[in-house]
Amino acid sequence: MRIHDTLTNSKKELEFSDKVRIYLCGVTVYDQSHIGHARTIIVFDTLRRFLEANNTQVELIQNFTDVDDKIINRAKEQGESANGISSKYIQTYFEDSDRLNIKRATNYPKATEHIDDMINLIQKLVDNESAYVSKNGVYFRVSKFSEYGKLSKKKTEDLESGARIEVDESKESPLDFALWKFSDEQPNWESPWGKGRPGWHIECSAMSIKYLGKNFEIHGGGRDLIFPHHENEIAQSESFTSEQFAKIWMHAGMITINGEKMSKSIGNVKSINHVLESWGPNVARLFCVSGHYSKPIDYTEELLKENLIRLRQIETCYYELRLAEETEETEDISSLLKESREKFDAALNDDFNTSLGLSIFFNMIKTINSLAADEKITKKNAEQGLPVLEYMLEVLGIKIQTVSDEEIESVFKLINKREELREQKQFDEADKVRDEIGSMGISLIDHKNKTIWMKKESIKAEK
Repeated sequence: MRIHDTLTNSKKELEFSDKVRIYLCGVTVYDQSHIGHARTIIVFDTLRRFLEANNTQVELIQNFTDVDDKIINRAKEQGESANGISSKYIQTYFEDSDRLNIKRATNYPKATEHIDDMINLIQKLVDNESAYVSKNGVYFRVSKFSEYGKLSKKKTEDLESGARIEVDESKESPLDFALWKFSDEQPNWESPWGKGRPGWHIECSAMSIKYLGKNFEIHGGGRDLIFPHHENEIAQSESFTSEQFAKIWMHAGMITINGEKMSKSIGNVKSINHVLESWGPNVARLFCVSGHYSKPIDYTEELLKENLIRLRQIETCYYELRLAEETEETEDISSLLKESREKFDAALNDDFNTSLGLSIFFNMIKTINSLAADEKITKKNAEQGLPVLEYMLEVLGIKIQTVSDEEIESVFKLINKREELREQKQFDEADKVRDEIGSMGISLIDHKNKTIWMKKESIKAEK
């Protein structure tokens, strides 16, 4: 498998010994997570699923930033403690993740639980003069790290003159960034340099090294984290270990809303909960991997509707195979299945191209659905096709509404009753039976000589 590495701006072979170790920068828990967060998490969940489906062990660490000025300010606004705010939004994060069918990470370390690890890291940076103590806190000395800017391709001289650099007279250079900020305000912790709390960047270095070691396979996150967060992580981590930090830097593209950046000031932020309530988890997942992971995706009703249509095609294919019967007319689909699986895997192995993978996936589905409509899919086809379909669904994290054997029996009884009524030309009564079937969440597909049914996911936006 090859993945585009932001650091070298090239595709790199994913090399590992016994497992693939991934560190994914998580959310700052001061508010509900939005669809942009979901996209990054779904991309890396799908990557993990693909690796695991192909017998590769994955260790995934995803942090929670639970100490931050945004959390403290939100706590003041709502008259709660910072811990109360972060705990509440960690809970809603897990609720959203479970609904999105995100596999739980190996561990979810919190910044507040790793203060000692951060202090130990900072102490070594102070000892080797990569950091210094000022009146406001402890700062990383960027001038000591000659490769600063190598991830973001930014030059230090350009950054120094940039208006975005925060002015602080206690810093040796405007580029230097906080490792520890002095504060008497809660929450704070004791340190060798004085009471305070950690800067933003240090937590990810401390936790990734603690859980995954000095040089792990993949460091992931959104493209908005390349600078300054990931740039600063590299500087402080490599100054601490004197070794290369992550082997591959993998970044997911942003989500825009009708061509505009998501922004609270514009009022166009779409929470995960909002998307789930309107479109459900499967459409959300398909949408988030519909383009190449590194490119932005524009959140529009049109694109969501396209992915809803795709979901209905998947459901149809699943039930056409699940309920296939013996028939005289048949087609050999073994070569279609073999070629689809091989091309799907090849697409994902080449810089995790889910867009191409989905194209291959839906070509297979459309072919099967077309054959099924002509009543040319047999039980033998289904025995071959279901494992391939279920493999791809597992990789994509798509969960089809399934039914029990008892439900299947009940539905077939009602379908047979409807057929009898139609033969007797009692169409009003037949329609009532169809409505009864519909109330069970079942949709009917009338073929020439038989009726197939499927259990569809209920989508609010479709109504």
